[in-house]
Amino acid sequence: MALKIRLARGGAKKRPFYSIVVADARSPRDGRFIEKLGTYNPMLARDHADRVTLKAERIQHWLGVGAQPTERVARFLGDAGLAEKPAIRETPSKSTPKAKAQARAKEAAEAAAAARG
Repeated sequence: MALKIRLARGGAKKRPFYSIVVADARSPRDGRFIEKLGTYNPMLARDHADRVTLKAERIQHWLGVGAQPTERVARFLGDAGLAEKPAIRETPSKSTPKAKAQARAKEAAEAAAAARG
């Protein structure tokens, strides 16, 4: 059974509140979970003490058993010193324009430069 430490969304519409839970990777996001390990309230200021609460002892237990944190939860654990902080991903190359679009942009820039000077 593949275990994940992940966020389960709660709260009202436009007012998110997340529980940090350990669950089977195949279960739905807000569905069945094994244990609640903490909370995350994105509506609070970044420096507020109750923005992220964690049960450190239980998180260490589940990490020792082999549960894998999701990217966001891994950041929380890194900030709390419970696990090493993950490297920040580079922007995906998918979002960069393709070769033809880059060539057109370059030609437009050259044309604009030639028109000015």
